[in-house]
Amino acid sequence: MKKIFLVVAAACSLCSCSQQQPVTVTVTNPLAMDRSGEMVEVSMAEISSKLQLPDTAQVIVLDENDLEVPYQVTYNDMLIFPTSVKASSTATYTIKPGNPQPVDVISCGRVYPERVDDIAWENDRAAYRAYGPALQATGERAYGYDVFTKRVPEPVVEDRYDGELNRNISYHVDHGNGMDVYAVGPTLGGGTAALMAGDTIIYPYCYRTQEILDNGPLRFTVKLEFNPLVVRRDSNVVETRVISLDAGSYLNKTIVSYTNLKEAMPVTTGLVLREPDGATVADAANGYITYVDPTTDRSGANGKIFVGAAFPAQVKEAKVVLFSEMEKKERGGADGHVLAVSEYEPGSEYTYYWGSAWDKAAIKTPDAWNKYMAEYAQRLRAPLSVVY
Repeated sequence: MKKIFLVVAAACSLCSCSQQQPVTVTVTNPLAMDRSGEMVEVSMAEISSKLQLPDTAQVIVLDENDLEVPYQVTYNDMLIFPTSVKASSTATYTIKPGNPQPVDVISCGRVYPERVDDIAWENDRAAYRAYGPALQATGERAYGYDVFTKRVPEPVVEDRYDGELNRNISYHVDHGNGMDVYAVGPTLGGGTAALMAGDTIIYPYCYRTQEILDNGPLRFTVKLEFNPLVVRRDSNVVETRVISLDAGSYLNKTIVSYTNLKEAMPVTTGLVLREPDGATVADAANGYITYVDPTTDRSGANGKIFVGAAFPAQVKEAKVVLFSEMEKKERGGADGHVLAVSEYEPGSEYTYYWGSAWDKAAIKTPDAWNKYMAEYAQRLRAPLSVVY
């Protein structure tokens, strides 16, 4: 597995800062459930200031047992590391100068211009992609996020694309680590957000520009900008998304903003339905939606894909909407969406989480997926408290 080696400071630099008192980070869990693997964020600038670190110096993060914890410094200068905190308890971590151990690359991705500008990314739990301008130029309609199943912790997407494009090894077939068996088409796919005009979804198309902000080892972040939407006759609304996927999580954090929007409008997050009576949950009060997708092979040979979205803020409405026969033809044969509807105010940000699991990997049943999603939504609404 690829590892990232952090640049270490010269010995004299580390010696000069070794006399500083370490920074203690106290993480408090307000919920009556154990929490493990959530990323804690602290300001790297503040840590460096407290430790009086020279610019080239590095730090190490230690848990309560004095064991080193992997970390990453993100594009916005946050030091992130995974935490483990018992129910209604606290955990303490220490940050001090030192040479960190190399960290396995878990969350990563890239743009694939050789595959019509796909951008694809993954972590140890799942993999995803969004479609780009070269695909849009072909006229193919693929609006939402795509899901790649996986059941191994190491990165696999790069090898899948190489096999598909260069070695005649289809990524639509499971060769032992998962595959592409999720159908998107002209729908919201696996959790895309979109503005609404009344009950009508204003579908976004493929991204027009992309910028990868973080590329591992623990977090992948990409910024996508989309071509203007005609939301009102006198406005061209530009949508921007910042998508992050952390190691250990099935869900992507996504921050959506719209510029040039003149008035408040509903915004929805959707999961495409591929069977009208499929197993769904639309729970506005508890802040999550789910669906059990049958995959593109209805025989069941490829298992089931669990998809879902969770919301840190109050959801106005969650519902299942089935398409008319005419709409089904327009949406490539899809049967409808599970939707969670909120309100978007001009100048604000809409934050939510979306993702998937596969019943041939760790989460085996719809009940287990719904439990994961319900607890994830609880954690979003009662975040860890971090003091340092």
